[in-house]
Amino acid sequence: MQVLIYGAGNLILSDEGFGVHFVRHLEQHYQIPENVELYDGGTLGIMVHFKFEEADKVILVDVVQAKGEPGDIFRYEREDIMLKNIPVKMSPHQIGLQEMLLISEMRDAPKPDLTFFGIVAKSLDPGDQLTPPLQAGLEKVAALVVEELAKVGVELKRKDA
Repeated sequence: MQVLIYGAGNLILSDEGFGVHFVRHLEQHYQIPENVELYDGGTLGIMVHFKFEEADKVILVDVVQAKGEPGDIFRYEREDIMLKNIPVKMSPHQIGLQEMLLISEMRDAPKPDLTFFGIVAKSLDPGDQLTPPLQAGLEKVAALVVEELAKVGVELKRKDA
């Protein structure tokens, strides 16, 4: 099974960079098996639809604008995304997730199992650091990703465990 963990975000808008910070967090603190690719998608959006087509399982991590407190985490499946049941898009790189999946379907590409973990941001102000609630969210989302991958027989272990 080929797994893609895709972190989206803009590193110069504080919490908006969460997905990229998350990929870096996994690289630093977890042993990543050969069949798992960590991908810093930055703000590329629709330009990297091919990455989704190469994987059997995709985990997307980004910020969302949803009811809740900064640091609250929400889990969405492919159906939620395709039916547009995800919260309001917060930034230009999010434009394209539904479109990216539709392009893949039109190309008759395989449909990977897709899970989207969205975290509520506290600040989108210019800056390269996460706010405390999102900094704390890095390990919370990591635990959810570890659990998600364990369901399909893929193990992520902490380096310091």
